[in-house]
Amino acid sequence: MRYAIYVKPNSKKGPLVVELDNELVVYLREKPVDGEANVALIKLLAKHFGVAKTCIAIKTGQNSRHKIIKVLGNTAGT
Repeated sequence: MRYAIYVKPNSKKGPLVVELDNELVVYLREKPVDGEANVALIKLLAKHFGVAKTCIAIKTGQNSRHKIIKVLGNTAGT
């Protein structure tokens, strides 16, 4: 499945996943430096969806707060 994601890095709320208007808003504590936020995003989404980290792929938006991710496998965690 594909999901539209809006990432809020360096947030005091994080780690947190919130669903708003057909988009997931993800609050992360990590800063968007050297890919730290992307690594944390994949780890958090894998836990959220109940799949392995290798089942999460960032399709677009590698350097943006707006991302499209693809989740492979069973997403029974939602």
